[in-house]
Formats: sequence, structure tokens, C-alpha cells
Amino acid sequence: MGIKNRLVIMSFLQFFVWGAWLITIANYWFGTMQWDGTQFGLVFGTMGIASLFMPTLTGIIADRWVNAEKLYGVLHILYAAVLFYIPQVSTPESFIYIMLLAMCFYMPTIALSNSISYTALKLNNKDLIKDFPPIRVWGTIGFIAAMWITNLTGNKATEYQFYIAGISAIILGVYSFSLPKCKPERLTKENATLMETLGLESFKFFADYKMALFFIFSMFLGGALQLTNAYGDVFLDEFKHFPKYADSFVVEYSTIIMSISQISETLFILAIPFFLKRFGIKQVMLISMLAWVLRFGLFAYGNPTDGLWMIIMSCVVYGMAFDFFNISGSLFVETNTEPKNRSSAQGMFMMMTNGFGAVLGSFTSGWAIDKYFTKSFNNTNELAGFLETETSNPKMLEFIKSQGTSITTDGLLSKDIFMKDWHTIWLAFAIYALIIAIAFAILFKHKHDPKVVEQFTH
Repeated sequence: MGIKNRLVIMSFLQFFVWGAWLITIANYWFGTMQWDGTQFGLVFGTMGIASLFMPTLTGIIADRWVNAEKLYGVLHILYAAVLFYIPQVSTPESFIYIMLLAMCFYMPTIALSNSISYTALKLNNKDLIKDFPPIRVWGTIGFIAAMWITNLTGNKATEYQFYIAGISAIILGVYSFSLPKCKPERLTKENATLMETLGLESFKFFADYKMALFFIFSMFLGGALQLTNAYGDVFLDEFKHFPKYADSFVVEYSTIIMSISQISETLFILAIPFFLKRFGIKQVMLISMLAWVLRFGLFAYGNPTDGLWMIIMSCVVYGMAFDFFNISGSLFVETNTEPKNRSSAQGMFMMMTNGFGAVLGSFTSGWAIDKYFTKSFNNTNELAGFLETETSNPKMLEFIKSQGTSITTDGLLSKDIFMKDWHTIWLAFAIYALIIAIAFAILFKHKHDPKVVEQFTH
């Protein structure tokens, strides 16, 4: 088998083992385990926490002591072991710590998979710029395939989503030992300071006003990404509690609907060169922020019947929201830093979006949803009004029973039922994205240079 096909398999499985549960874990948390929202935010926060230090530590190990492909394989096998244990966890507190351990093993493999691909392509005299992007696209395809399998097998709210990911991670872990040897290059200076070794010298970029402003906005946009990953699928799934939507296609195949977002992501990558040349870096970043406003706003007003087009359009604009900022942001860093500092600057960009941004978005959203956007119902009249049905509707009565409560003779519930007000939640997220976009348009100054963009996109 050719090296490109071998790397395609690695890329496909790399994101398959993540996509099998990332979008559907909220259904397991809220629907199956019935844990609260504040703590759920911490689950997605574990990815950000792990992203702050694990890629750097594993990078040092791969650079100095261990072949990258072997370290990569070991991490995936350890990740699989933790995933197999997750269904045994019975408390939300323990779940968060176990998930943090899983993310400490998984998050560094994203960077390692890129390094392995680069090294293998160079060893085989391949063109990185031409050959790597098609290989990476298979990662997104793997993510989509995992989402579909989890949904079509009826496991979007069961523990089997973790088993699907775990089995795949073991296969990938074993497979990685057959990949070309990526020996330690020992690029880290022997006399490097602790700050240099840990990659912390990149914080010096905050001394530059323009770079500091860019990194701060990157953090806030990173928070927006966590919101859509964490709550998108459970939002669609919870339409099943509304009798008039309970049997809709959206409810049954919510994960497949959400996968339109990832499909859109692969297609919008192709449009980036045109937008960058036509509008420039700042305008493309601003378009991305406005796309986030649309992403959340369309969700706020969408529903599985006459509002289905809004849900689908929300998934379509996700590709623009996600790709445009990531690519244009990377280009901004590339064209505004010295060659010797670019790697650390790109690392800081990723740390602010996937690290600090992820933690900010996850922690804050979980707390805010629980405190301000969760409604409590203690009688059938109010609950029926919220669910847009009659108090005698069989589906509503079945839902009440599934929540472990019963109805007294005067219509009161023996135990309060809590429902998320998704309309208001998505509107709040849209306002958040709009404020960021307005502040960015006013505060961030950057002159469009077509020659620089032309050089980067060719």
C-alpha cells in the first residue's frame, strides 16, 4: 500500500475515534445519566485544559527520546482503555476527571498525526503543500462517518458510543506501529531555558498590541466553537419532548443533521482562497464572526418542521464560521511574525482557541445555562404550555413518567421537571458572537495586502 493511502487510514481513524462521541456525549450526559448543565460544561473544558500542556509535553518526548509513531500508538491505546472505563462511571464528578484523563491521551495525538504525515511524506519525496490537504480531508470524513454510525446504530445516548470509539482507537494504536519510523530530531536546544522548552516564550507576543488583540479575539472565538460542539446535537434531540415534533426526522437522526456542519467545513475550505484574495484577512475573519451570529441565530428560530430550513442553514454556515477564522487567523500569524518565531506564534494561536478559549466557553456556558436558561416546572399546565400541547397529550404524560415524576390529582408534579430554554440560549450565544464581531471590526486594524495573500494561497 502506498504511503499516501496509509496516511489516509491514519487520518480517517484519528478523527473517527473522536467523532464517535464528541457531538453525542451531551445526549448521554443529559438524557441517559440526567446530570446537570453546569458540570457538563466542565466535560468540554477538559479538552481545553489538556490542550494547554499535553501537546507541548508529548512534543518534547517525541523530539528527544521516542519515535513519534510509537508515542502516537501508545497514546491511542491508553485513550481506548479510558474510553472503555467511562460507562462504569456513575457520578458526574468522577466522569469529568476520567474524561480529563482521556483528553490528556487524545489531544496531543492531533499534532502528532500531522508530524507523522509531514515526516512520512518528506521521506517519500512527496510535495507537502499538494499531498497533505487531501490526506487531512479524510480526517473530517472519518469524523462524519463516526457520527453517522453512532446515530444509525441507535447509540447517540448510550454508552456504546464510547465502545465504538475505544475499539477504533485500539485498531489505530496497533496500526500506527506499522507507519514509517519518525525518529527524534532533537530540535530542542540542549541549553534551552525552561520557558523555551515548554513553549512559554510565545507569551512574549502579548507585548505587541495588534498580536495581543488578535490572540484575545481568538480566545473568544474558541469559546464559540465549544458552544456548538457541546450543545448542538442535544438541542435537536430534545425536540422529542415536544409532542408535535417527537416523531420527526430531525429527532431520530439529529447527529446526521449535525454532520452537515462537518460536510460544510470541507467544502468551505475550497472557497477560502477566493475570499482571502477578494476581501483580505481582516474581512474574512469578520465574515467568520458574523457567520457565528447566523449559526446561533438560525438555531434559535429553527424547528424540525417549518423551521427545518433554518437548522440546515445553520449547519451550512458553520463551515464558514469555523474555516474562515482558523485559516485566516493562521495566515495573519504567518504574515505578521518573524520566521524564527512563527512556530511558537502558531502554537499560541492554537492554545488561545483550543485551550483557553475552550475552557472559557465550556465553563461559562454550562454555568449560565443552568443558572439563567433552565426552566423549572411543578405542574402540568405550565409544562404543557412550554411543550406547546395539551395536558392530556399521551406523549407528554409518557415524558413526565420518564422523568421519574408523577401527577397528583390537582395537576401538580411530585418532582420538578427542568427544561432548557433553547430559543433564549441560542439568542444569547448569537448576541455574544455579535458583540465580538462589532468589537473586532472597531478595534482590530489590519491593511489588506493582496500580494501577501497571493503568495500564501499558491
